[in-house]
Amino acid sequence: MYVFVCARCDAELTVPLSQVSLPAHARQKYGNGIQLPVLMEPGTFAVDPEPWGGPWRMWDEIEPGEAVARGIYAPVHALSDGTPGAIVTAPGDVRGTRIVPEKRSGACCGLDGADGPNMACEACDLSVATRVDDCSLWQAVRLSPDAVRRVLVDGVQAAPFSWAVLAERGEGTPPFEPIATWGGRLGQSHFWSWSPRWEAAAGQALAHLLVASEGQPVKVPDGLTADVFQRALDTLLPAGPPTRRAVLAGPGQPLPEAGVDILLVPVHPQTGRTWTPAGPATSAAYPVPLPLGVWLWLVSPQPYSPVPTSGGLPQDVLRDDPLPPRPHYLFQADRGTFQHTLVRLPAVRSPWMRTILDNLTRDGSRVLA
Repeated sequence: MYVFVCARCDAELTVPLSQVSLPAHARQKYGNGIQLPVLMEPGTFAVDPEPWGGPWRMWDEIEPGEAVARGIYAPVHALSDGTPGAIVTAPGDVRGTRIVPEKRSGACCGLDGADGPNMACEACDLSVATRVDDCSLWQAVRLSPDAVRRVLVDGVQAAPFSWAVLAERGEGTPPFEPIATWGGRLGQSHFWSWSPRWEAAAGQALAHLLVASEGQPVKVPDGLTADVFQRALDTLLPAGPPTRRAVLAGPGQPLPEAGVDILLVPVHPQTGRTWTPAGPATSAAYPVPLPLGVWLWLVSPQPYSPVPTSGGLPQDVLRDDPLPPRPHYLFQADRGTFQHTLVRLPAVRSPWMRTILDNLTRDGSRVLA
């Protein structure tokens, strides 16, 4: 585990933290006036390899070679010129800092980081981090990589869990959840929604599915997987019988059949590496990454059974509560995550992919519906 300290005075700025991969929804902006929870699990941190926040440059100010060198292969509205490598953690895991009031920017319900670092070291007043907790943004603290350093606190870095352990002990991410909002007539209000985590995960995976399709119709497994992906694929790709087939694959699952074109596979939550099948049968299949919790739910959907009760009832007795309602609208992948992923895949330079990206710019809600 690591503690992050101020680069100027060595004051400790975090509790001990374990490194994990950056969540797929890290850059998601969800709805309007929504109270999103904390981005990172307590006791963890992730390193964001890309720049974040200001200063910004518009696309017409960037040379084509510079964009490609940064791994961006299609036009975007603007690019951040911030320092890459920010350390992202939960606000509750930060210590020894203070908020800088004049860096509040024009945020609506909290801090959005638009004015740059808004947290300073209490001991020496160095600007060390940016806190984000505005409405419709995931709550996080981004430690500036040039203002902090990491210190190993137990002498040994723990090895990541094996895929077998993750398959056995990992918890699925439910596809539906209650969402809290600001500003209702009676104050706070809630509605039952598709999970923002699922919408972001689907946006990321959908970009890879398009690349894997090679411009041909794709069929994904029936059930919840089809609810998440099939309508968007049928909208974005040519009509006709499917010529490419996607299957769920990963640890603890039967090996995919030979000739499968696309594998929907989990991403290791600690290392960020995508699961790879053993053997040559599917070596040519395109691996489409999914967060482990989403993948676990797709391979083993939970039946929304009654939940265990608290109190004095015997173990395994269930309380007969009504089942949570499904959202009243069809699933839609997160547009921002889809676009962010797609422009960073070299295949987006092909004409048919650029057409999809152009349509997204003009009418994103229809394209991903």
